[in-house]
Amino acid sequence: VQLQASGGGLVQAGGSLRLFCAASGRSFTSACMGWLRQGPGKEREFVAGVNWTGRKLAYAEFVKGRFTIAREEAKNTVYLQMNSLKPEDTAVYYCAADLTIYRSDCQYPSIYERWGQGTLVTVSS
Repeated sequence: VQLQASGGGLVQAGGSLRLFCAASGRSFTSACMGWLRQGPGKEREFVAGVNWTGRKLAYAEFVKGRFTIAREEAKNTVYLQMNSLKPEDTAVYYCAADLTIYRSDCQYPSIYERWGQGTLVTVSS
């Protein structure tokens, strides 16, 4: 089972990036999928999550109104659209999956048990 994250890069403040997470080896269509990040010298923190229906979304306060998470079941893929990026968004972003199916709320970091390798997002001022 693998979660492959991609789409990171260097962008100026105010710019946009779209992160992708593709799952292979098994389907996570019935489980929460999310994005967490770890900035320099910081602990890993929750960014966004989407439940198995694709309709219940959860966001950390610091990204509300700027980031959007979505899932595409046919491709077993989750996206994170990041707009109005700030230097403090600089971090390694990890795609993660819950191994418990049909969970309604996806905003708790502890539920994510399967992790991808991370993709680096750097926002310059």
